Amino acid sequence: MGVHGVKAVFFDLDNTLVDTAAAGRRAIEEVVNALRSKHHCGEGEARGICDKVQAKLLKECHDPAKTCITDLRISHWEEAIQETIGGEANRSLAAECYFLWKATRLRHLTLAEDTRGMLTELRKAVRLLLLTNGDRQTQREKIEACACQPYFDAIVVGGEQKEEKPAPSIFHYCCDLLGVQPAECVMVGDSLDTDIQGGLNAGLRATVWLNKSMAAPADASPVPHYVISSVLDLPAVLQKIEHKVNAKLGTDRAVGGTEAR
Repeated sequence: MGVHGVKAVFFDLDNTLVDTAAAGRRAIEEVVNALRSKHHCGEGEARGICDKVQAKLLKECHDPAKTCITDLRISHWEEAIQETIGGEANRSLAAECYFLWKATRLRHLTLAEDTRGMLTELRKAVRLLLLTNGDRQTQREKIEACACQPYFDAIVVGGEQKEEKPAPSIFHYCCDLLGVQPAECVMVGDSLDTDIQGGLNAGLRATVWLNKSMAAPADASPVPHYVISSVLDLPAVLQKIEHKVNAKLGTDRAVGGTEAR
């Protein structure tokens, strides 16, 4: 990696560098246990509340100009509790559930030691940038919780920009931050719709899809340049890209030399 090849790698955060899904499951279990032991909900009721909240999170549309993320997410819990067990709205219970869920999830968001080691080694050869979609407050709290700031040259949160992934503009903003061209950058992430499609839209040199389950994507999905089952496989992919670049340069030089004769 150097003058002619990859100069920068953009990483997604959630479920790429940190296992947000697993942390979320741990958080849900904490809330279920609290609802059962402290508030005497049945297990079915407690899980029903949590299922409804998770469904609301998946469909969440947040405008930070109108409401803060904390109020919005407490409202998710408030609605879920009322929809499940009826009665009057219980904002205090909703807030208790939300803050327990949030604190537990953040506590379990960790950047694994082997991932930290990989990032440290990669940064000796290329510039690294963290590019994550989502609400500013939520994503900044995750970044702080997993203590990943020291491993990156720059961190960009979609909620702080005019557009998020997969819009080309946020990728080009990242390139400008690092002083590189799109054709010198690689995007790594677990989402075909945002990470991979975004990298393709922006004209990056390569996109690398992290597919932990190695499940087949839908037919209409964007097609990544490379697929890995672990983020630790990335250095080998970067070597492949470098070899391709060097091979093409060698071919171009050979053709140029022939024509010169």
